[in-house]
Amino acid sequence: MEGNDTAKVRAIKILGNRSLSGAELKKRLINKGESEETAQITVDWLCEMGLIDDAQYARSIIRHYIGKNYGMARVKDELFKRGIPREMWDDALAELNDTDVDDAAYRFFESKLKGSVEQTDIKRATNALLRRGFSYEEAGIAKKRFLENYEYGSLGIDNEEQ
Repeated sequence: MEGNDTAKVRAIKILGNRSLSGAELKKRLINKGESEETAQITVDWLCEMGLIDDAQYARSIIRHYIGKNYGMARVKDELFKRGIPREMWDDALAELNDTDVDDAAYRFFESKLKGSVEQTDIKRATNALLRRGFSYEEAGIAKKRFLENYEYGSLGIDNEEQ
């Protein structure tokens, strides 16, 4: 039982620094010298105590990466890397609005272009969206929205200057 108490104290110290998924904490405990069994018992105990909530953590990761203008592929990759069970992130992703992702894509696209409508700049910005985990469809929506805003002058550019 003493080993479990040591693992519990160690786990609480680790969680004091930042939130982790159950899988991440288990891995960290094993790296610190705990047995796999002790690490799993400790993670289960922390879940029962409500100190680890993978579903809440998944929602937090999603909000963080969408807020930083990353696409769904990148968000899903982060959830996978953090060991969050698939059914939990599916539920968390279902809570996300399509407009949140579209807005993130648009914000990033617009920041890359800085008002330019040169074809090479648009292509470069579109490729950057794809590298950040946005789909072709999401990149197309961001591009279309940007060009519509440009056309209607909301970018501060006169249509007569074109």
